[in-house]
This record gives sequence, C-alpha cells and structure tokens, in this order.
Amino acid sequence: MIHNLALAGCGNVGTALLEILNEKRAELSEKHGFNFRVTLITDLMKGTILDPEGLDLEKILKDLKESNSLDSFPKAQGTFGELLERSRATMMAEATPTNLKTGEPGLTHIRTALSRGIHVTTTNKGPVSVAFDELNTLAKSCGARFRYEGVVMSGTPLLNMLKYGLAGCSVQKIEGILNGTTNFILTKMNDNGYSYADALEEATSLGYAEADPSGDVEGWDAAGKISILAKLIFGKNIPVSEIDRQGITCVTSEKIKEANENGFAVKLIAGLNMLNGMPYAYVAPKEIPLSHPLASIKGATNAVSITTDNLGEVTLIGPGAGRRETGQALLVDLIAMCKD
Repeated sequence: MIHNLALAGCGNVGTALLEILNEKRAELSEKHGFNFRVTLITDLMKGTILDPEGLDLEKILKDLKESNSLDSFPKAQGTFGELLERSRATMMAEATPTNLKTGEPGLTHIRTALSRGIHVTTTNKGPVSVAFDELNTLAKSCGARFRYEGVVMSGTPLLNMLKYGLAGCSVQKIEGILNGTTNFILTKMNDNGYSYADALEEATSLGYAEADPSGDVEGWDAAGKISILAKLIFGKNIPVSEIDRQGITCVTSEKIKEANENGFAVKLIAGLNMLNGMPYAYVAPKEIPLSHPLASIKGATNAVSITTDNLGEVTLIGPGAGRRETGQALLVDLIAMCKD
C-alpha cells in the first residue's frame, strides 16, 4: 500500500522530515513496509503545493535549500479540507508553530484531517495540550489514528516508553528537564560563570532561544509538556494555566555557585506526582543532588526520571529539540500508523 502524505508546516521540522523521507525512502520500504508519496505541503509563509500523484521531493528540497521557498511550483488554493480532499491524503504530519492558548492553527488542521479519517501525527504540543480528549475521541470515532510522540521530548521516545516499555508499571512520580533552552542557559551559568543575561544572549545567537524567549525562560513550554504527561500518566486534565509554574529569570550566578558548593546543581524541573490523592504538576528551578542523573545533564539535552512500582527509578536521556530530531519523531509515528 502507498500512503499519501500531507505536511502542514514546512519550517525547520517539516523540512527535516522531507529530508529524512527522501534520503531513506528505500530503507523505509524494505525494513518497515512504509511506502509513501508526499501529495500536499502547506505553509503559512511558503504557500501550498499539491499533486495527488506525488510531489518531487528532490526538487522541493533543492528549492528550500536555495531560496527557502516553494516558488518554482504552482500554488494551490482552497480551504484546508478541500486541499486534503484533492491531495487524496491518507496521513498527515502537522508541524506548525505552537500556541498553548488556542492550539491554532494546528488544532484546526488536526480536526479537519481526523474528521476525514486521515491519520495524524504532530510535534505541536498546543493542540494536544488544549484538546487532548476531543482529538483522541474524534480520531476513534472517525477510524483514524492520532499520535504525538514528539510533543514532549522531540525524538527521544518518552511517550512510547511510557506506553509500551513501562506497560504493567504504575508511575508514581516523574521529574525531568523538558526544556533544552533553559538547560543550556543554566549550564552556561554553572560551567562558564555566565550571568543570566549573557547566557540568554548566547542561547539566542545559537538559535536555542526565540527573539521572545518568555515561553522557555518563564516555564510555559515545560508546563505544556507536563500538562500532556498528566493526562497520559494519570488521566487527569491539568490546564497549563493551573500548573504551579516558575521560570529561571530569578536564578542568579550566585545562587548556582552556592548550590554547587553545597553539592547541588540548579535545574528547571518539570514534575508530576500524586499529592493527597490528586495529581500535582509544577515547573520550577530546583536544587538537584550532584549524585542524581538529572544533575549531570548539560546543554540542550532533555532527561526524565520516572519512579515506578516495579522498576524503581528509570531515567531517559536524549535530545529534546533540533530539527532532525523532531522530524524523526514524526517519522516514528508515521511508521507506527502504517502498521497499526
């Protein structure tokens, strides 16, 4: 079977997915039975191109590399639903920018696709955070699959580990470094003696931090991820606005130095546990003993420590950001959906 793939969002992550698909087409077919053609690409800035017989990935990637545009292709017009219908899409990868308040535009993309029985994977935590139950119910009622491995730790397979690797375990607590930008800043402050301002400036220059870094440094990004984990682990809705949240803007070089002298490292921790029979979620800078695995996590790397009844504490470490890494998360879901 050949799967017709639509891509919504052709920025860094969407382009990385196209690169991987193009490079590994033969391997994906031989090893995983995943045969595909990309029939629709739509992007707010680059426009929409469509061909139900399959777009030329080599030419698309050449254009994106040379001009960061799709201008050599004729543009398609219509509503998103009409575009999906004309492209004959059977699967969609959604990689538009995150909005934790409304989930848009990704939420509309995902609703539209699922309602037509089109399988969807997304790395966009906005729609998953604000409409988790709705989207899963919609997928089930329409005979579609909905997966979102990349919304918490990018290409590091935390969600698959929770669902499959820890099957039969009861998760009692989870604590993790779920935002690479803030961990990069804290690492620079700890290892190189940077001030917060200097570390943020370097993070911005390297592309880790956005021009407006508030989503990262004030803890909103990590809060969105822990909100999703609360639903997955405990089946409870904890809106981002209700999470006990504090960012790293109050962390000084002096606090970090003092913590080190006392045998601790300062990390922005996103945590989730049961408190008096109710799930409690938080994001806050915490002093972690230097002997704990989370204390040694440097740079933009992510890590989580999961406390379970059967296995005790399990720690997963891996990239929590990056265009190629996040594109890999989309690919994992696409392969899984073609086998489900």
